[in-house]
Amino acid sequence: MSDEDVTRIDQLVSEGDHENRTSFIVAAINRLVDELEAERIDRAIVEGYTRVPQTAEELRWAEASGRRSIADEPW
Repeated sequence: MSDEDVTRIDQLVSEGDHENRTSFIVAAINRLVDELEAERIDRAIVEGYTRVPQTAEELRWAEASGRRSIADEPW
């Protein structure tokens, strides 16, 4: 890590965002791992729908279901 990175982390820690550098770095790693996992899942979903697209009937069902859900809301 550069001195600038450490200074930026220390600033955030001093502002109360994390207890110390270690907890900051652990949180950052966890956030990155979660983000990369979410991206992997997104790619798998897109690949699945590209390989096996929804049928017109499924799309009609999804739209009708969405409309019912919105109509049921107590806005």
